[in-house]
Order: sequence, then structure tokens, then C-alpha cells
Amino acid sequence: MCFTAAARRRGASRRWRMLRQAIHRGLKASFYWLGLFVSRHPVFFLTVPAVLTVVFGCAALSRFQPETELEALVAPAHSLAKIERSLANSLFPIERSKHKLYSDLHTPGRYGRLILLAKAGGGNILELAEQVLHVHRQVLELRVSHKGFNYTFAHLCVLRHRDRRCVLDDILAVFEDIRAAVLANTTLAKVPVSYPNTTLKDGRVAFIGHQLGSVVLAPHSRDQQVKSARAIQITYYLRNLRPMVQDAIAEKWENEFCKLAHRLATASQDLYIQSLTSFSLWRDFHKTGVLAKSEVLVSLVLVLLAATISSSMRDCLRGKPFLGLLGVLTICIANVTAAGIFFISDGKFNSTLLGIPFFAMGHGTKGVFELLAGWRRTRENLPFKERVADAFADVMVCYTMTSSLYIITFGMGASPFTNIESVKVFCQSMCVAILVNYFYVFSFYGSCLVFAGQLEQNRYHSVFCCKIPSVEYLDRQPTWFKTMMSDGHDLSTHHDSVPYQNHFIQHFLREHYTEWITNTYVKPFVVILYLIYASFSFMGCLQISDGYNIVNLLASNSPSVSFALTQQKLFSNYSPVIGFYIYEPIEYWNSTVQEHLKTLGQGFNKISWIDNYFNYLKVANVSASTKSDFINILKNSFLKSPEYQHFTEDIIFSKNGDEYDIIASRMYLVARTTEKTREEVVELLERLRPLSLINSIKFIVFNPTFVFMDRYSSSVVSPILTSGFSVLTVLILTFFLVINPLGNFWLILTVTSVELGVLGLMTLWNVDMDSISILCLIYTLNFAMDHCAPHLFTFVLATEHTRTQCIKISLEEHGAAILQNTSCFVIGIMPLLFVPSNLTYTLFKCSLLTTGCTVLHCFVILPVFLTFFPPSKKRHKKKKRAKRKEREREREREREEIECIEVRENPDHVTSV
Repeated sequence: MCFTAAARRRGASRRWRMLRQAIHRGLKASFYWLGLFVSRHPVFFLTVPAVLTVVFGCAALSRFQPETELEALVAPAHSLAKIERSLANSLFPIERSKHKLYSDLHTPGRYGRLILLAKAGGGNILELAEQVLHVHRQVLELRVSHKGFNYTFAHLCVLRHRDRRCVLDDILAVFEDIRAAVLANTTLAKVPVSYPNTTLKDGRVAFIGHQLGSVVLAPHSRDQQVKSARAIQITYYLRNLRPMVQDAIAEKWENEFCKLAHRLATASQDLYIQSLTSFSLWRDFHKTGVLAKSEVLVSLVLVLLAATISSSMRDCLRGKPFLGLLGVLTICIANVTAAGIFFISDGKFNSTLLGIPFFAMGHGTKGVFELLAGWRRTRENLPFKERVADAFADVMVCYTMTSSLYIITFGMGASPFTNIESVKVFCQSMCVAILVNYFYVFSFYGSCLVFAGQLEQNRYHSVFCCKIPSVEYLDRQPTWFKTMMSDGHDLSTHHDSVPYQNHFIQHFLREHYTEWITNTYVKPFVVILYLIYASFSFMGCLQISDGYNIVNLLASNSPSVSFALTQQKLFSNYSPVIGFYIYEPIEYWNSTVQEHLKTLGQGFNKISWIDNYFNYLKVANVSASTKSDFINILKNSFLKSPEYQHFTEDIIFSKNGDEYDIIASRMYLVARTTEKTREEVVELLERLRPLSLINSIKFIVFNPTFVFMDRYSSSVVSPILTSGFSVLTVLILTFFLVINPLGNFWLILTVTSVELGVLGLMTLWNVDMDSISILCLIYTLNFAMDHCAPHLFTFVLATEHTRTQCIKISLEEHGAAILQNTSCFVIGIMPLLFVPSNLTYTLFKCSLLTTGCTVLHCFVILPVFLTFFPPSKKRHKKKKRAKRKEREREREREREEIECIEVRENPDHVTSV
């Protein structure tokens, strides 16, 4: 019975094997007929892609439009912070709050911001009040012209709701007092300035923690008086202008504001001046694409040269330098077509799309070089059309599989699971580019291969396209002529058994590298190398940091980056002001509620009407323990005092008959921070958010920076996890569709090892986890599969040799294509290193690590590890030994039969012997 079950299992396994072999042969036969069809209609497959490129290229030029919504592009699309912003804006409109929302680089609406820094080493900005106010007056007098009218800041500024005056930073009032004291010949000490809260001339307490930078406090000072400060930050807020005309005026004002700041910085002898506007972020984000234009062209030229050189041979008949060049041009025109499709479908360009030409080139040229390697493996005595068909059958199955996995992974990145718009747009564009590349490789490049094969069959020179002279003619010519016109045959013997093996990469791999890497004494060092690689990768994976800083996406020498670095250095003592919004009525007069509010604000520097109100009651020695007393004193006495009148904006009253209720209120929290402000703000957010869910007081916390930080880590990691999971699922499901499932098993292990290696090493190379690095990690999955899959499956399916011999055969067949493609890819990304942009630096680092880890696995790790682990070749060796013995027996039988026949036909021969 056990024998029957075992036989049944063997039968099922045999049937599955036969089914997989039938599917594989069917796919190869399909691509063989596709190759025949292309070789019979080469002109059609050459002209159609060219016409499509012209049409879509013109459409791309005519419909090119840059993306202007930076927040929608780089901030998580779905986050709690956006809901909190909507609620906060509905209760307290932003126009009434801009003088309190001291944001850190991400202020809503339009604005202009200045940092004034004392030039003298250790200089005191408080002693330069006249120069600071001069700059301020120049900004107020700045005029922009539109349709015959002149507009100043007074026409565009945010207005207070009572006195219709423009909102200006409180630090300017402090400098006005200092200037008045200087004019009155009073010492600076007569104008006390406290930090971070200072009392203004009208009695109002103002927070200046973000307006005064690099502060030195006076020793032994009770109220934290400022001894000196190096910098001041001033922000000029503009209204949120909806009409297009008014918004255009505000944009003009921002541009003129930057020009004015540059002029003042050049003319001033006492101040360094840096400026920033809301338009600066978009301009410097888009600047990367502008700066990279020349480098992309240089990259294209270098890739063309590398592909041409790597496809050349000394054999002027079989060398294919023009095919290498045409292969790169094939991918270029495919990318132009994909760009046209993107812009026709209302796509907008942004700098993150800069990586698509490089990523598409890395995949497309791999197919091109594999087709060239497949052509070299075909039999030379076949007609060129059949050789093209054989190359298609040999290569296109694996190329189709890897292209499908590209589309699956980037398709999952473009799915609704992706929460960052820039990643989603990139993945959508990449899917289109891969699909168009696949079509162009088998059509346009297949036609080029047909024409090149026809020239080779007719013995035309691969470079000069002239007829190659006969051997007798070459014998009479000079050496240089023989070198240029030799077809690779040995002129002394006029014979070369396998002329294609003279390709310099294949010759190096066959004669030198494969013998060295499979040497027994080399293998221990490879194992040690992999352990070191895995250790560093694991160490890096434990140190991953979020890259939610938008500065990582800007041009590195742009004004926005230098402004942000200065701001972080000089004004990082306090976190951005966090709005604490109580959106439901509570009993503010209740002592328990008051203690609860104190507990929530514990550890923060508070800007609160509640604290000021309780202090007011304490000074006046008045009790307000009932609702009526609390609200009456609040409305009729506290909020009418000049020093507390501004708190009217922080309380929303509702009249209920003769009584008033407080239905919502707000206060502001500021935390003490270091230069790592962003990381600490995320920690604050993670600490306050849970309290808002479980607390009896219903509140929300919000700052404009939260829109960029909230759920950023999960939003960024989600695409790579989704793509990786989809790839693993596809590879596992195809276990039953490939001839040997061990190929998929090894492919999963290899891709995982490469992915974790790139992730860990890029962290050690100071690359944060932002949208660009995540896109590079998705590409790493595919790049590793693209190069390792043919290599692994050739090894797994080899049956007539030992493991070492199978590794050698695999490296000989696919090593040249892998080296050609990776060298072209690395040469192509090198110019990115010279683009002054953090985005291109990240792209370069991740791409270089991807290439390096993939080559390390293909040429070092896999050739050694595959000799230790399954699949075993013993069964195949036994079969081979049995077949050899059977052939020897057949030869003995044939020899005996021949001898018997000879004896019968010539008995005299036996007698003579």
C-alpha cells in the first residue's frame, strides 16, 4: 500500500513536470514564431515605433506642464492632520491666526520671510535696531505693478479683524522700542527683552522664541532677560487670495521680495540677509529638473559610448557596435513615447520623475544585451531569420517574466494603498514606460537585429557596411588593414570553431573568472564576505530614519535649503507652535477641569488665555467659581483690557438666551527642543495624539508641519511592502508553472538579500527613508530579479554537468549581458553626482548600491553558494553515466557486427592473418 502511494506521488510529480515543460515549450514556441514574424516584416516593426515616437514626442512638448501643488505631491494624501486642519480652520480661520502660527518652513498661504544675522562674529542684533528697521521699511514700501496699479504690502497683507492693521511680528515692536531708546540716548538695558516670552510696551505678553535666534541670556536674571542675540526672523503674511488675478499679484510681490532681499544683502555692511517665500519651495523643488538637463544629456552620450564599446569585437563581421548603440536609442525613443502618453493623460512633471529614464534604461538595455547574447548563442550556419527567431525563443520568455514583475510591483505602488502622490505618479509613469519599452525591444530593436543579421550573413563589415575581402586578398595587405577588415578567422588555418566566444567579456569570464571564483580556496573568503555584508546590512536596517524633511527634495544650493539650515541652527530652541484646540464646551470654571488642563500642558511653554485669565483674577483678587461669574468677568473685563484684548481671537462664544457659553477655545503649546527639531516634533505628536482620544476634554493639536509629518513613515514604507509582498506572492504562485521550483526559491532568497542589503547600506550612507529612496527600493526588487533570474534558471535547468560546470555555463551565457548592462547603468548615473540637488544625490546613492549588491550576488555570492546547496546534480550525473555506458555498449556491438561482416565477406583476410 505504501508502494502504491509512493508510486502515485511519483506519477503526480511526473505529470506536473510534464505540464511545466509543456508550458515552457509553448512559450518558447510562441516567441519563436514572434521572432519569425518580426524577421519577415522588419520594415513595419521599424517604422511604426518611429512614427509613434514622433507623434507622442510632439504631444509631450506641447502639453508639458510642471506640478505646482507641492503639498499635494509630497505630503501623505490621507492623514489625521488634514482633518484636524479643516476643523481648526472652520473654528478659527487662518487669517485670524497667522500672527501666532510660527511654522517651521511650511506656512499655509503666501508669505515672505527674512532672517537677519549680524555679520560681526558674536555680534548683537539688538544693537542693529536701525538697520533692521530700515530693511523692514524697505519691505513695506515694496511696490509691484499690475495693469497700471501699484500694490504694496498694505494692500496684500493679513488684516486684524478690529483695527484693520496688518499683522506684523511682535519682535518688530521690540526693535521700535530699542530704536526709540537709542534716539533718546538711553542705554539698551533700559529696554528689557525677555526670552522666550517678553512684555511689550502695551502690556501684552508675546512669544518671541521663533523670532529671536542664538540668544544669550543675562546671568543671574530672574525673568530671563536677553543679553545678546545674533539673528532675527521676520515673517510677512499675505492673504489667502482665491481669485487668479490677486494670486498673481501676490506671486509678483514674492518675486520682488526675493530680489529686494538680495539687493539689501549686497548693500548691507552689518547684516547677512536670507529670504524665503511660499513660492521658493516649489521653485527650488522644480529647479532640480532644470539643473539636471545637461547632466541627463551627458549621461545619454556616456551610455551610448559604453553600449557601443561593450558590443564590439575584433571580429569585424560578428561584432555589433551599432546594435549596442541602437539598443540604447531604442530605449530612449520608448521613453519619449511613454512621456508623451503621460502628458496626454493630463500628467504634470515633477522632479521625482527624473529617475524614470534611468530606471527604464536599466531594464530596457538588459533586454537588449540579452538579445545580443542570445544571438551569439545561435548557430552561425542557420539563415538569419531563424537565428532571430531562436534568439527570441531563448531570451524573450525570461524578459517577459521580469517585465511582468516590473509592472506588478510598480502597479502595486500606483494602487490606492500608496498614500503619497509623488510615489503614485512615479509608479504609474514607470508602468507605462516598462510596457512601451517591452513593445519597442521586440519590435524596433528586433528589426535592427534582423538587418544586422542580414548584413552578417552577406559578409558585410559591421562598422563600414562594406563587403569583407577574401582571405587571399587580405594576405597581401598591410597589418593595419588586416586588423580592421579581419572577420575573426585565423588567417593561417582559415578556421575558427566558435568565433563568437572571442567577445572580450565572454573570453574573460570563460578563461579566467569562472575558474577563479569556483576555486576551492576562494570559497571560504566569499562566505566571510557575505557574512560581513549581511552584518552591515542588518546594522543599517536597525537605524532607518524617516526622511519627511522636504529639504531632501530640493536643490542643495538653493536659497530654501540655506534658509532652512540657518533656521535650524539659530532658531531651533523651541518647536513650532502647536495649536491646542478644545472643540467642545467644557466647564472652564471647574477646578477639576482647570487641573486637567494644567496636566495636559505640563512641560510646555504655553501661550494661553486661560493662564492669563487666572493670573488676572488672582491679581484682582476676584473669584470666578461659577459659570456666570467666569463668563461675565471674562467678557466684560478681561477681554476689554488692552493687554489681553488679542485673546478675543482664541475664544468662540455662543449666546443662549441671556447667557453666553464658550463652545470652543484654543491655546498654544511650545516645547523646548534641540537642532533635531523635526524628530522631537514627531515624538510630541505621538504623545499628544493618544491623549486626545482617551481624554474627557475633547481637543485636537495642529501645526502646518503636521500635514507633512503625520503618517509619513507608514505612507512611505507601504509601497515597498506592498510591492515586495506582491512579488513574493507571484513567485510563490508560479512554483507550479516553472520547470524547476528551486529557481523561484533561489530567486526569492537572492532578491530579499539584495533588498535588505541596499536598505541597510543606504541607511549607513546617510540616506533617509523618503519618497525617492522608497522608489529606488521598489526598483531594487526588479533590478535584482532582472539580472539574477536568467542566471539562476540557467543553472537550475542545466542537467548534463556538475554544479561547478553549471555555474560556469550560466556565467558564460549571461555574465556578459549582466556586466554590459550594469556598467552602462553605473556610467549613466554618474553625471547625477554633479547635479547640486539632494534628490539626485539620493537617486545616485541608491542606484549605485542597487547595482553593486546585484553584481556582488550574481558574480560572487551565487556562484559559490550554489555549489553548496540544492539543486543537486547527482541524479543527472548518474543518468549521464548510464547513458555513457549504454553508448559504449552500442559502440562495442556495432564494432563486433562490423568485424563479423568483414570476416564473412573476406575469409582470405583471416587466413592470411
